[in-house]
Amino acid sequence: MNSIARYGTRNVYKSCCIIVLSRKLCDSSFDSDKIDSDFYYSEEPLKRMWKGSSFDSVFDETHDNCGGYANGFEGCFSKRPEFFESGREDARRILEVLQQDGPGFDAKTALSEMQMRVSGFLVREVLKGILKNINYANKTRCAKLGYKFFVWSGQQETYRHTANSYHLIMKICAECEEYKTMWRLVDEMIENGFPTTARTFNILICTCGEAGLARNVVERFIKSKTFNYRPFKHSYNAILHALLAVNQYKLIEWVYHQMLAEGFAPDILTYNILMYSKYRLGKLDQFHRLLDEMGRCGFSPDFHTYNILLHVLGKGDKPLAALNLLNHMKEVGLNPDVLHFTTLIDGLSRAGNLDACKYFFDEMIKNGCMPDVVCYTVIITGFIVAGELEKAQEMFDGMVANGQLPNVFTYNSMIRGYCMAGRFEEACSILKEMEARGCNPNFVVYSTLVSHLQSAGRLSEARAIIRNLEEKGQYVHLLSKIKRFRRC
Repeated sequence: MNSIARYGTRNVYKSCCIIVLSRKLCDSSFDSDKIDSDFYYSEEPLKRMWKGSSFDSVFDETHDNCGGYANGFEGCFSKRPEFFESGREDARRILEVLQQDGPGFDAKTALSEMQMRVSGFLVREVLKGILKNINYANKTRCAKLGYKFFVWSGQQETYRHTANSYHLIMKICAECEEYKTMWRLVDEMIENGFPTTARTFNILICTCGEAGLARNVVERFIKSKTFNYRPFKHSYNAILHALLAVNQYKLIEWVYHQMLAEGFAPDILTYNILMYSKYRLGKLDQFHRLLDEMGRCGFSPDFHTYNILLHVLGKGDKPLAALNLLNHMKEVGLNPDVLHFTTLIDGLSRAGNLDACKYFFDEMIKNGCMPDVVCYTVIITGFIVAGELEKAQEMFDGMVANGQLPNVFTYNSMIRGYCMAGRFEEACSILKEMEARGCNPNFVVYSTLVSHLQSAGRLSEARAIIRNLEEKGQYVHLLSKIKRFRRC
């Protein structure tokens, strides 16, 4: 706190986001090692709050320079409602043709006979359609069809591939575990004059999960002369930022040392990423040294620095210090918002101090910050973990009454709470409620319900849920991860 108080006023540093867009570009399915983790239940919705809007364009697969036409001028002026509607219909027809590919049917010939005008929008819609439908059973075929269409479309006279189309086909290859093809596409993209960007790096680093392989990716990008790192200050920040998305904290330390060796000075973004990494690695002494160093170098804490500090104080069960920090933020012209309060409440709930959680929840409302679905979910989860089901239900009801629709994480917490209390009929009722509201349950929801039913000896009900998933073809490749699934 003393080091914080020495810093002066500073405007919010808008281009820093501590938890990055990992959910956009990493595996869309849930990792099995997260399924039964208490940390996961409140960490995942909180992560979604830390996204900086200034980076949306970097990772947005919907962005395409003038539709990918050979004549960019024409592409830009073709973007009107009927163009998009027609493009989506053409994409649907192309996907139907691709599905017929096989012995006795040449999809490339059939596509050429359709005599469609290929545009960047059309290519994107087709590749997105393939990406959306990838599952464990069809991934090899999806990779083949995606690549076949990519090659065919690139051969059309009116169209040339963009960096975005390369990124989409790379994502398909990554999802389908066709890693050699993915790397060939990276080389081809560079040969065709497209720079590798932060988005390229993010796709690759999300794919290369093991630290040894991830380090090879990092070394390649550090040495690459074609790495376009906008909007970052330099390539090292782009790499550090992407590594944070996949929780490569030790690798972040290594990259930082490489950065210093190359003569690059850290900025506020670098310090924020590094401090968060040190905290996650449990190196609190280094965390505080970095905070002091940041001040000596003339950097004042920004919006995200305060967010990290509030989480550290919350998890350390230091509500008074957190209150002082919130007041200090106001003094230096940074008014705490719902994100800061949510982060603090999350930390305090992990420390088990639910009285402080409720105090800061009420303080947030007094300060004119209305809690959103993430904030409600964090405090509801805290009550559930503490066995305070009735208080969680009261908070859930208040959330709905205040116009905040529960999301999949909110529902999962409530289902988990009722299961822990042995109230399975109500847990199943909540599952039906979320489905009726159009909130699709993820695998964690089903895993929570099935594992608790099995533990309670209600095997027939657990089997019924598993059979239902099998009939729908949902999460088939993950069902073996459910506790004692094979004994059902």
